[in-house]
Amino acid sequence: MALLLFWFTVLILFYIYLGYPFILYLLAKFRTKPVKTGIHYLPTVSIVISAFNEEAVIEDKIRNTLSMEYPQNKLDVWVVSDASTDKTDQLVEAYQSSNVHLFRLSQRSGKTFGITSVMEKITSEIVVFSDANSIYDPKAIKELVKCFADPQVGYVVGHARYYEDQINSAANQEDLYWSFEIKMKINESKIGSVVGGDGAIYAIRRNLFKPLAPDDINDFVNPIQIVLQGFRGIFNPNAICYEEAAPSFLKEYWRKRRIVNRSWRGLWKNAQVLNPFKTGIFAWEIFSHKLLRWLGGLFIVILFVTNLKIVQTGEVYRLSMFGQLLFHLLAVIGFFLDRAGKKSGFLINIVYYFDMVNLASLQGIWDAFRGRTYTTWKTIRQE
Repeated sequence: MALLLFWFTVLILFYIYLGYPFILYLLAKFRTKPVKTGIHYLPTVSIVISAFNEEAVIEDKIRNTLSMEYPQNKLDVWVVSDASTDKTDQLVEAYQSSNVHLFRLSQRSGKTFGITSVMEKITSEIVVFSDANSIYDPKAIKELVKCFADPQVGYVVGHARYYEDQINSAANQEDLYWSFEIKMKINESKIGSVVGGDGAIYAIRRNLFKPLAPDDINDFVNPIQIVLQGFRGIFNPNAICYEEAAPSFLKEYWRKRRIVNRSWRGLWKNAQVLNPFKTGIFAWEIFSHKLLRWLGGLFIVILFVTNLKIVQTGEVYRLSMFGQLLFHLLAVIGFFLDRAGKKSGFLINIVYYFDMVNLASLQGIWDAFRGRTYTTWKTIRQE
């Protein structure tokens, strides 16, 4: 039994990290669903900026938004202040522009609650969701919007990047991981819909929005809702924004733990999205890209335990056990170096990041099972 479980887990892990991306690549070569884009398609747009105590960046964000290469008479800016206690609200109110609005929550309620509340006031055709520290390329809005010229497109996800001068060890590994993710998102878009949005830069058709629970993660649950309504989601790598990197692996760990916790619960609230008879190939995409990936840490534990049970049955299992021990030892070394504020080598960083992400996912799922929820947030600068 242990032997069978060992090889089954090997196959699952191979599929998660190599098999699924490779199958996506092949399908994208032979089974594409083109998107009709329109560079002259210019609907009304509202940009929703979520903010909590963002006095350090909110003015830059508003100036950046108002400088977009998009008709100003078709562009509204809504800053949703989650009961900020600093000067965020005053700085927003100082803008006399008729298309800049402050929407303040009376008490701290979280990003998703704020978005659901402000959507009741927005009447534009397209809504773009962003964070206060995300700075957009001048053409980003046009790049997002042009995909909506296709009536089947319900949401469009942009490409978030880190500022090059802020790349550290944690950000470098996240950047490598994100580069891998980008290729999958492009291929998912070609054959169906990109899985999930990006809180820094993604857009939807206003009429497809449905109210979210405060503990939902909006940039994952909202796209699922749109797919369930019969529309598709597109990733546009040319819609670019820049944001700050997490200063350490440990802060990245807590961010991913919260994300997986909220996404896990959001998926099971909308479990019908896993029904291929309802959502087609998207069901396979979300099962492979999200559900199995979140469970990667569990499969790694199973692999280790089963290998331990069969280690004496053959040379291949002894070598496998040695390889796993060495791998996780390097991750532990990376952890202690990170906690001490010291730099480590490229190989240690990769191994440490891999184990850290899988541990964060497992603990996020465990948090969900024991009823722990996250509704409010802090930026990486505030944690």
